[in-house]
Amino acid sequence: MTAVRFLASIDDVTRFSSAHGVESYLGLTPGENSSSDRQQRTGITKAGSPGLRRALVQAAWSGLRSCPNEPMVQWAQRIATRRGRFIAVVALARKIAGILFALWRDGSTYRAARAAEILAT
Repeated sequence: MTAVRFLASIDDVTRFSSAHGVESYLGLTPGENSSSDRQQRTGITKAGSPGLRRALVQAAWSGLRSCPNEPMVQWAQRIATRRGRFIAVVALARKIAGILFALWRDGSTYRAARAAEILAT
């Protein structure tokens, strides 16, 4: 369901030049409330489709519960020990969105071994 929602929300993969643009479009990036004197980071921006964002977050929760040996989940668990579970879940949801975008753009398939190499660096 997450992939179907992703395809329906993005519609045309060529609209975005990078995965970061998609993640920002979906509202999975930190917001900022700053002035000239101070810089304040806020929660995620919540732009874009709330249904897709909800599906991505639910996929991240599901991955954390059911796939503890997956490299992305281990990466998120390391974030959870440092920053908390909720931040780790949103980070994992953002990573899932970036991977879905890259798979769609390149017409490739997901390889966990490749993800482990990237996350190790």
